Amino acid sequence: MPQDPDITPAAHAGAAPSAARGDGKPGLAVVLSRAAAGLHAPLVSVEVHLANGLPGLSIVGLPEAAVRESKDRVRAALQNAGFQFPPRRITINLAPADLPKEGGRFDLPIAVGILAASGQLPRAALADVEFLGELALGAALRGVPALLPAALAAGRDGHRLVVPRENADEAALPGAAEILPAGHLLGVCAHLLGRERITPHHYRPGPVDPADGLDLAEVRGQHRARRALEIAAAGSHSLLLIGPPGTGKTMLASRLPGLLPPMSHAEALEAAAVASISGTPFQPGRWGVRPFRAPHHTASGVALVGGGTTPRPGEISLAHHGVLFLDELPEFDRRVLEVLREPLESGRITISRAARQAEFPARFQLVAAMNPCPCGYLGDPSGRCRCSAEQVLRYRARLSGPLLDRIDMHVEVPPLPAEALTAADPRAETSAAVRERVCAARKRQQARSDRPNAILDERAIDRHCRPDAAGRALLAQATARLGLSARAHRRVLKLARTIADLDGAEALSVTHLTEAIGYRQMDRTR
Repeated sequence: MPQDPDITPAAHAGAAPSAARGDGKPGLAVVLSRAAAGLHAPLVSVEVHLANGLPGLSIVGLPEAAVRESKDRVRAALQNAGFQFPPRRITINLAPADLPKEGGRFDLPIAVGILAASGQLPRAALADVEFLGELALGAALRGVPALLPAALAAGRDGHRLVVPRENADEAALPGAAEILPAGHLLGVCAHLLGRERITPHHYRPGPVDPADGLDLAEVRGQHRARRALEIAAAGSHSLLLIGPPGTGKTMLASRLPGLLPPMSHAEALEAAAVASISGTPFQPGRWGVRPFRAPHHTASGVALVGGGTTPRPGEISLAHHGVLFLDELPEFDRRVLEVLREPLESGRITISRAARQAEFPARFQLVAAMNPCPCGYLGDPSGRCRCSAEQVLRYRARLSGPLLDRIDMHVEVPPLPAEALTAADPRAETSAAVRERVCAARKRQQARSDRPNAILDERAIDRHCRPDAAGRALLAQATARLGLSARAHRRVLKLARTIADLDGAEALSVTHLTEAIGYRQMDRTR
């Protein structure tokens, strides 16, 4: 293949072998890299030892199949790049030995280690530098997944990070480490030899549209549902929309991310790190955009919460700091829905397998939608619903009481008359106008308790959500009539606190509690 005249293999081969061997034992080199273990990126020392004996190459240190196969990729890449592959007994140890290693990310550090151990690269140049990347047979570098956690960890340790050019934007997002992107093994070697330095890469994401092009003003009518959506955004409350097909439930839910406050840098980093390890192509252009996930109702429990032999994040983690929308909620398998109960409370999910355990963040905002009955037209003015009371009860019984208890708001979305669909609505507000009120309410919550009202703990509820005497009497009456559980009782208080924040009020009044109780629609039908 054509070679750059400044970085020819001959230059590498003749590069001061005495210097390369003078900073450690001959035939031994150590290269730093990173493994992928959920949201963590443990440091891995790639130790390469060249010994006399029959030529061969072995990799130890719990390598999985893709890592074991790297010996063939590395051999071909070195030879095709014009380097000498040492005709010696080569042992590669990936330390620590008890940490599983997977993927092609260790190709580049293994290749660099072989070149350094054989004297073709100076070992002194490897200090405080980490390497990640998969090698093509022609020695070009290919991108690897889960780069963002590695970049964060390298920055914390004060190391520079050499990555494939394909991963440059992703690795540079945190701004924590010095990122050195390369497209070919020869470019990496030229940098280590000091012949052609790689320019550190910096990436500054452009401005983002919080609404992602979707505006609440496009929703016709449904003023009660719009009000519920604003309250849900202001306090990060979960929401269940109940109504016939075509009344705008999905349209409303898709506009919730545009009402939420802009993501903080820490929130954007957490959401991006989860996306980075998910196995899907990472999109740096989505930096700072709150995720909106809408899995199909045939999704399995593993798809929803995560899992697999090597634990991967599920939909609830991919929706971290964003919105998880479950359309046709009763059509989900009941066992699948029940796995949401713990993450809704804790904001985290722990995946345990025989050999591994991984914990992923799952602080998502749940929005769900369902029909009022199996045919979907219960209460329709046309009278076309023929579902019996028993069928309706059986349909709604697919949702367990403990799950409904954890959903703060249950709101009806009724069908609209034809004239409401065509006439201009003077009361329709844009997402930007609603977002201003939401941000003001969130600022009050952050100043008061440093968190949204939906995740207040018991002590904070007692301190900040205390109604007056009339409010306590009203709430006691509602609890008795609706049969509210202790959990639902506390959620009503937190919801009333959010309504008061939107009003700019310090105390909870009967008005705030009355509206909050009115959003417990499903408690009236159980």
